[in-house]
Amino acid sequence: MSDRQPASRGYASPPCFMHELEDGFSAASLPSDAWSDVSRWRRAERRRLIEVRLALSQDERRLRSERIAAALDAAVGRVSGRIVGTYWPFRGEPDLRNWGIRVVERGGRIALPVVIQKGWPLEYRIWSPGDPLERGVWNIHVPARGPAVQPDIVVAPVVGFDEAGHRLGYGGGFFDRTLAAMPRRPLKVGVGYALARIATIYPQPHDIPMDVIVTD
Repeated sequence: MSDRQPASRGYASPPCFMHELEDGFSAASLPSDAWSDVSRWRRAERRRLIEVRLALSQDERRLRSERIAAALDAAVGRVSGRIVGTYWPFRGEPDLRNWGIRVVERGGRIALPVVIQKGWPLEYRIWSPGDPLERGVWNIHVPARGPAVQPDIVVAPVVGFDEAGHRLGYGGGFFDRTLAAMPRRPLKVGVGYALARIATIYPQPHDIPMDVIVTD
């Protein structure tokens, strides 16, 4: 399913990296005790939600990923001539690699995020099936080479999401900085299993809802 949400100002949680957890990112406008409470809650909720999705069997995750991929086509629309920023799956995230290949077959291009340095935005690099990959930071596959590009569409896995379309990520702030550095805003699509839905993530000034959340 997909739920369209209005765009808002601000920046969202990071896409798919379990690193630099909340302690590396703070909301300066919040009282320290309030942010500390939210940060502790998010840390515990991340652990819980990741454990839930890792408890799914491989077959179950595959079936759910296929449902998400089918719904993504409707959410994203035309891909010909567009750059779609996607991701390499990590820790039980929906596996959309076959969907990415279909994007290429339909005339689009895909780009994968690369961590350049702590505290920097992610760099998206064009990748096509058959291009070499290497192990990047946290052992995640990244393109070994390729130009840095700005995606027209960013597909970001969620650890959790709420009714307003806010995305609970891994807390490192990479996605926030990436969106802030982009000269134009892409379509932001969160993807995750329906079991990742929660009542609220207790959004903060740096959080922005996804334009669309797509689930199984």
